[in-house]
Amino acid sequence: MTNKPQLTPRKAEILRNIVREYIETGEPVASRTISRRRKGSLSPASIRNVMADLCEEGYLAQPHTSAGRVPTEKAFQFFVQEIGVPRPSPADYELLRAQLQGADTIENGVARSSHLLTALTRSVSIVAAIPTASQTLEQIELVPLSDRRVLAVVVTHDRAVRNRVVMLDEAMSAEELASIRNYLNYHFQGWVLSDIRRELEHRLEVESAYYDALHKRLTVLYARGLLDIDLDPEVHLDGASYLVSLDLHLTRERMRELLHALEEKKRLLQLLDRFLEQPAGAVGVCLGLGDLHPAMKELALIGMTVAMPSGMAAKVAVLGPMRMHYEKVMAAVLNVGRALQALPS
Repeated sequence: MTNKPQLTPRKAEILRNIVREYIETGEPVASRTISRRRKGSLSPASIRNVMADLCEEGYLAQPHTSAGRVPTEKAFQFFVQEIGVPRPSPADYELLRAQLQGADTIENGVARSSHLLTALTRSVSIVAAIPTASQTLEQIELVPLSDRRVLAVVVTHDRAVRNRVVMLDEAMSAEELASIRNYLNYHFQGWVLSDIRRELEHRLEVESAYYDALHKRLTVLYARGLLDIDLDPEVHLDGASYLVSLDLHLTRERMRELLHALEEKKRLLQLLDRFLEQPAGAVGVCLGLGDLHPAMKELALIGMTVAMPSGMAAKVAVLGPMRMHYEKVMAAVLNVGRALQALPS
């Protein structure tokens, strides 16, 4: 965010009142409305003069000659810096933490967090769990399927579960798969996945005579990509339909482009990485996201990065109009982020 704008106390108070009124109504704000908010301490004429100054300074815009004023992006920047991050309710946090405790995997935790955040804010929520480069094996399970297929279920230390179906030329029995599973779990639990692959290649070369039958089967599975596990981030989005009801001044085609962009995992990660650069645990607010996509010009992103106990990083964010209830959304993001962080490793 930019440095805090320098305004006189009177201008700052009037601007805060204008932004709050606009957030509540979505309509251009008239001087008489602000005069009533201030209980007549300044006449509408005096407030009009202040509003004219704020227009010249780039904080307000006037859609029509006879209309009231609307806050600009600069005004929202000022407003966000003024209010700061509210202190979230401990009771709300405990309720969220209880709702997330049943999540048995990171994937479930991410999905639940996203659902909760949308329910709390009635906005688009984005929650992403980003694996570290050094994923360690917790355990592996091998399940025989029909048509000579094997399902490999790999659980890493960060509680992420990844599946891979391996196609074989010849079927393997459940007993053979159990022997391979036991071998891998016994020898490699706690190892980094990349180290396991290197060590397996070595063992399959030099120990093939020792565990002849086992290694022949393991060699086949490994050659077919047994441990080529997808380490892409887990990204979950909820509430995209809320954007349709907003007056974003978009054509139908532009709205379609926006919704399509939100379906792309890569675009969502770019959004989070580009606009959430504050330290872990700190809530950030970014206004006007047109640099990423023209249809996002009138949107704001409120989010934070969470350092998970397992070493995985998670990003929790709400995407909504600049005319949003910032205190409520920031408190929700902070509570959901902390509740996600509190999941057992």
